[in-house]
Amino acid sequence: MTKRVLALFDVDGTLTVARKAVKVGTVGGSDLAKQLEQLGKTVLEDFDFVFAENGLVAYEAGKLLAVQSIAKHLGEESLQRLLNFMLQYLSGIELPVKRGTFIEFRKGMLNVSPIGRNCCQEERDAFEVYDLKHGIRAKFLEVLKEKFADLDLTYSIGGQISFDVFPKGWDKTYCLRYVREQFDEIHFFGDKTFEGGNDYEIFESPETIGHTVNGPADTIAQTTKLFL
Repeated sequence: MTKRVLALFDVDGTLTVARKAVKVGTVGGSDLAKQLEQLGKTVLEDFDFVFAENGLVAYEAGKLLAVQSIAKHLGEESLQRLLNFMLQYLSGIELPVKRGTFIEFRKGMLNVSPIGRNCCQEERDAFEVYDLKHGIRAKFLEVLKEKFADLDLTYSIGGQISFDVFPKGWDKTYCLRYVREQFDEIHFFGDKTFEGGNDYEIFESPETIGHTVNGPADTIAQTTKLFL
């Protein structure tokens, strides 16, 4: 019997589109619009599975499977309490530059960026270096964990400039509910597989075989060795 194998890829810092001999899918923290921007407008056709927002927005064979809502889950009162505090905290952060869109409201999560998502690539790169030195995002997360312990939320750093906030259990392992019965083996490739990174939970999951990559070229090298 032929083994049924699925390869799931993080998007930022991990993926380039390539034809593989196994079923393939993306699982990113960003919304579908950003996956279309990064991977091309035919992403729903190019991949067997596309999981946006950690799988809270799920597609199979180009068709929508399910959508989950953080607003409905938390309720408006708790959501506004969280948003108001984050906006206040963000206003007190001093950085070399600040731009716009500091909190992006998504269906399944809040994406928070101290520098603002409207920064250019040069500013993104500079913030990533600055953040590694000063721990801007890490300090913010610790404050939120203490302040909102009652909401049972998870906080994870992903990409260069932001972190995600979502209900516990709504990390990238959420997408596995749609594929676990279909495959004998599920591989996951990601670059933020360290504890606190947004690939950590699915990388460590007993349901996956996790692979840490350090960029698209490394992703190609590892998948070629494994599958081709």
